[in-house]
Amino acid sequence: MHDLGSARKWVTESVMTNFSDWSSDSFCSILPGLPNDVAKFCLALVPRKYLPVMGSVCKRWRSFIQSKEFITIRKETGMIEEWLYFLTSDSQGMGSHWEMMSSLEGKSRMLPQMPGPVKTGFSVVVLGGKLLIIGGLSMDDCVQKNASADVYQYDSCLNRWSKLAKMHIARYDFACTEVGGLIYAVGGYGCDGESLSSAEVYDPDTNKWTLIESLRRPRYGCFACSFGGKLYVMGGRSSFIIGNSRFVDVYCPEERAWCEIKNRGCVMVTAHAVLGMQLFCMEWKDQRILSVFDPTDNSWRKVPVPLTGSSAIGFRFGILGGKLLLFSMEEDPGYRTLLYDPSAPAGSEWRTSSLKPSGLCLCTVTIKA
Repeated sequence: MHDLGSARKWVTESVMTNFSDWSSDSFCSILPGLPNDVAKFCLALVPRKYLPVMGSVCKRWRSFIQSKEFITIRKETGMIEEWLYFLTSDSQGMGSHWEMMSSLEGKSRMLPQMPGPVKTGFSVVVLGGKLLIIGGLSMDDCVQKNASADVYQYDSCLNRWSKLAKMHIARYDFACTEVGGLIYAVGGYGCDGESLSSAEVYDPDTNKWTLIESLRRPRYGCFACSFGGKLYVMGGRSSFIIGNSRFVDVYCPEERAWCEIKNRGCVMVTAHAVLGMQLFCMEWKDQRILSVFDPTDNSWRKVPVPLTGSSAIGFRFGILGGKLLLFSMEEDPGYRTLLYDPSAPAGSEWRTSSLKPSGLCLCTVTIKA
């Protein structure tokens, strides 16, 4: 094997054509005849579409594919692939499913059905190349609607769902994001419909949630993002009468403390996404304007959304290839997805793309694995 292309081809052909030869767990090494460090390097070169097959070969391969080391080696070899995942519904909102796309012009592929009851108000977070569905409110008409503490994980490499440890507090319509390899869940509504100030953190290495310092006041309908190793919680309200959306709660994990900064930008956010070191938001009162937050100086700027592609006023955001995608929330067969490229020359940041989900877009996440 003289180059990466040859190694990739050799491993891929070995997996696909000699499945039975590799399927025994009696081998001492990951690939017989090769040192484990070389074998791991070779396996990391296999295109992602073959990873579910690799995971079924033996426990040793499956364990490696699920490890942090696998992602690290794929980054080193330049084999990280970026995929955009959509949660979509039909026009009547009667059913939903996850699908994925691998490029700006790619075709979608269905994911296995998400386990558990149908819910709303849940949070979606990506951690270590895996998709986590956290909390939410049950939507089953046959069952009393309750807040959930359940956490489900989709392994994008093995194409399978599993259940993780529950949160300490059941919640929905809460803020949730990844910071420094940990997941934070903050605020929301609880089981009795009360607004929450509690916060907790999930460690994937121990599969445990731990309660941390609470917010200064309850907060629901909020969202979270991460900058510089800190947790930012924005938007939302404390009650129907008193709102706290004019402030941003910032949590520093090292100091284990919250602080407040004045929010001079969006207060009623309908869509948000982090691209690079900037937060892009769309506010309820003006959905043809992007509000862009720069955490280095806590400043906001405005970017008009062109009418090209659609006159829709409601969007969901997606990130792919370093670009912001705006998916219409309205049923429009002729709609072309708006694409914003922050690195493009002034005046050419906007264009359109044919990429769009098969149904109405409920939310999106980007996974690199």
